[in-house]
Amino acid sequence: MRCQHEMPFGAQLHAGGATFRLWAPAATSAELSFAPSASGRATLHPAEADAAGWWECEVAEAVAGSSYQWRIDGKLLVPDPASRQNPDGPHQPSAVVDPRQFEWDGDWKGRPWAETVLYELHVGTFTPEGTFRAAEARLKELAAVGITAIELMPVADFPGSFGWGYDGVLPFAPHHAYGAPDDLKRLVQAAHRLGLMVFLDVVYNHFGPDANYLSAYAPGFFSKTATSPWGPAINFDGPDSRPVRDFFIHNALYWLQEYRFDGLRLDAVHAINDGGQPHILEELSRTVRAAIAGRHIHLVLENEHNDHARLAHPPAAGRFDGQWNDDFHHALHVALTGETHGYYHDYGDQPLDLLARAFTHGMVFEGSARKPGGARKHVKAAPAQPLAMLVNFAHNHDQVGNRARGERLSKLVPPAAAMLPTLLALLTPAIPMLFYGEDWGAPEPFLYFADWDGELRDAVRAGRKREFGHAGGDLPDPCSEETANASRPDPARAATDAGRSWRTEVREALQARRAHITPRQSQLQTGKHTAQRIGERGLAVQWRYGDGQMLSLELNLGPQPITVPPQHVGPVEARCIFRHRWAPDTPAGSWPAWGARWTLGAEITQ
Repeated sequence: MRCQHEMPFGAQLHAGGATFRLWAPAATSAELSFAPSASGRATLHPAEADAAGWWECEVAEAVAGSSYQWRIDGKLLVPDPASRQNPDGPHQPSAVVDPRQFEWDGDWKGRPWAETVLYELHVGTFTPEGTFRAAEARLKELAAVGITAIELMPVADFPGSFGWGYDGVLPFAPHHAYGAPDDLKRLVQAAHRLGLMVFLDVVYNHFGPDANYLSAYAPGFFSKTATSPWGPAINFDGPDSRPVRDFFIHNALYWLQEYRFDGLRLDAVHAINDGGQPHILEELSRTVRAAIAGRHIHLVLENEHNDHARLAHPPAAGRFDGQWNDDFHHALHVALTGETHGYYHDYGDQPLDLLARAFTHGMVFEGSARKPGGARKHVKAAPAQPLAMLVNFAHNHDQVGNRARGERLSKLVPPAAAMLPTLLALLTPAIPMLFYGEDWGAPEPFLYFADWDGELRDAVRAGRKREFGHAGGDLPDPCSEETANASRPDPARAATDAGRSWRTEVREALQARRAHITPRQSQLQTGKHTAQRIGERGLAVQWRYGDGQMLSLELNLGPQPITVPPQHVGPVEARCIFRHRWAPDTPAGSWPAWGARWTLGAEITQ
C-alpha cells in the first residue's frame, strides 16, 4: 500500500514532472529556483499568480530528490513552507519527495483509545544517535514493557541540530537532523508491526522565530489583533484566514494519511485565537474524522485553561478523544514535594484533598488563564469529567524541562517514594503516560535546550537567568549541545539491578492495568467516584463501574506507616490486583510507608 496526501500547495509530483504552488499574496513576483539534484546548478522558472495570490509553476524535469526554493520579488530566497523535506535545514533549499515510493503494510487498523498507554519521547535525545532509525531499534523493548503507543515530541523542521521542536517553521518536513521522511515512515511501520500506535505532537499556535519567512510574502498567516506567548498568533479568523486554516488542517491530514500516524497531540490550544465559526479545532476534528475511516485515529489536546467542552467520549466529529490533565501532576507534585511556586501555587492548600479530587473528578480547576507568576487568575472547581478522556502523568517534557535543572519528580522525593508517582499515573482509569526513561527510573534530567545563535541565543540565555536566577549557582546553558546531551537517558542503566527491578514493576503494573482496568473502561461511571482522607498522609479512593464493581486504591503518601480505622469505606468483596511496598502479610489496618494497594471487587451496599 502506498500513501500520499493531496495538498493544494507545496510540490506535487505527477507523470510529467511536478507542480509547485505557493500562497504569497504580498509578493509582486515569484520564481522557482530549481535544480535537478541537490548538487545541481539552479535555474529560475517564472511562476504565475491568480487573483488570490497563489503562485504556480510547472517543471517537467522535476523528480524525487530535486532541489528548489522560491525567489520572492527577485531577491529573497525562501524554502517551501509546505516542504516535505529540507535536507540541510529550513534556511536551505527544499527537496521534492515522492511519498508513493514507500510501501506500507495494509493491515494495521490501530488500537482503541481505551488501550492507550502513552510513552512520550524526544527523538533527538532518546538514543545516542538521536535519529528516527536509532529510535526504531528501541521499540521492541517498549512493547515488551506494555507500552501501547509512543508519542513523538514535535518533529517539524527547525534551525540547528538540537531543540525541543516547539519552534518548528516547516510543519510538513521532518527535522533534518533526525533523518529523511522515509526514516520516519519506517519508524511508524516498525511500531505498528509490534502493535504500537504512534502519536505526533503538533504545534498549531505559532511558528518559531528563526527561519520563519512567511511574513515577507504571506503576512496573512499572522493575526493583526492577537498575540501568543511565543510570538505572533496565527490568523485563524481574520482576513485571508481561509488559506491559513487549510494549511493547518492539511497538516493534520498529512501526518495521519501520508505517515499513517495513529494520533495527534495538539500543543497549547489555549493559545489559539479564533473567534470564527466553526472554531479551527472543531473544523480540524470534523475534517479528520470524515477523511479517515477504517482505522482508529485519536486526537488529543493540551489546554492550560482546562476547557473540557471540546472533549467527547466516545469520540465524535468536531470533538477530541482526550486531554492532558496537568492538575493530576500538579497536585501529586505538591503533595510529594511541598513546592508551591509558579503554577504550583494553586495546589498548596490541602494538596492531598486536591489529589483526591484529581483521582475522582479528573480536572481540579477550570476556565482561567494564569497570571505572570503562574497562579490562576480565578480558581474555579471543575465538574467531574469522564476519566477515560484524560491523560495522567507523573512526568512530561514540560513538567520536567521547565525546571531550572530539569529534575524528574523521582529525584525530588525520598528514594523510597521514587517509584510511587509513576505507579499512580499508570493505575487509574485515566489514560496513562510515561516520559522516556521513566520505564526504568532514569535519573538523568530533561533540560531546556535550543540550538540558537546570535542575538536570539543571547536573549534566550538572558531569559533563563531572569526566570531561574532564584535557583542559585550556575544554570545549564540552554544553547549548548552539552545541555542536550545531558538530557539523554542512558539505556545501560536499564540493565542494572535497579533498572531491571524498576522496569519489572512497571511491566507488572501495566499487566494489571491490561487485565483489570482497560477491559472495564466502557462501564466506568462519571460523578460516582469518591475518596477519603486517612490520617495526615493517606487517601482511600473508589472508582465505580456500572455493573457494581469497584476499583479501590489505598495510598500512604508518607514516610511512616498509617494505622487505619476499620471500615474506612463501605464494605467490598475484593481481590488485590497490584501492590507497592505492601507485603501480602501486612497486618489489616496498617498501611506501609509510601505504600499503595489496588483492589477490585463488588461493592456491598447497605
